[in-house]
Amino acid sequence: MRRPFIAGNWKMYKLVNDSVAYVQAFKPLVVQSSHCDIVIAPAFTALKAVSSKLEGSNIAVSSQDVAGEQGFGAFTGEVSAEMVRDAGASYAIIGHSERRQYYGETDALVNRKGLSAMAAGLIPIVCVGESLNERDGGQAQTIVEQQLSGSLANLTPEQASRIIIAYEPVWAIGTGRTATPEIAQQMHAFIRSRVKAMFGEEVAQCVRILYGGSVKPENITSLMDELDIDGALVGGSSLDPASFAGIVNYKDRR
Repeated sequence: MRRPFIAGNWKMYKLVNDSVAYVQAFKPLVVQSSHCDIVIAPAFTALKAVSSKLEGSNIAVSSQDVAGEQGFGAFTGEVSAEMVRDAGASYAIIGHSERRQYYGETDALVNRKGLSAMAAGLIPIVCVGESLNERDGGQAQTIVEQQLSGSLANLTPEQASRIIIAYEPVWAIGTGRTATPEIAQQMHAFIRSRVKAMFGEEVAQCVRILYGGSVKPENITSLMDELDIDGALVGGSSLDPASFAGIVNYKDRR
């Protein structure tokens, strides 16, 4: 049985004091939430402050990115996986659609970042997903398969079993448009089938696949009812502690 996983990606929002105030408000809202893993991904500048406030709680911390280079070196502006781990994070979001779209991240770079994260002891949350034009053009599965093949290249089955995959239909991020639970389930099942082809049945059955695309308290329950949807990577709705707690506590809404 795959344990549900709910992560909030704050993107480029919240100063350090805002981030600390958020977690102080959020913690009591989910202190009894033992049914899922809960993760918050603040900006790099707030990683240490947030992780310190969450120490000993049931909430873990993720970075929103890591460098593809391992260790240390002359890479001005980059933040290594080791630095992220040192700041208190346990996870790293890799290859988010905004990184791919706005900063030209390739599958090869996503692959390097994932390997770098794992080498530092972080669990990568590897994002894949198609654009509106690609979906309307009937290329959704082709694009997602290409991203999976490139982003997870050269991983051993043991490494692959440790990652988390997030499916982000780019056309449903920040648009108010959400893939129906049925559409999301179809792609999640396809992703699991590709993981099976790459790494075997055992890995495919244990890998958690998250949905990320305008997830809200109002639609999380119907999404989580689907067989292959194991959780959510939440953007805008994670910026408010009460809203995000409503998503985390989806079981209370049944």
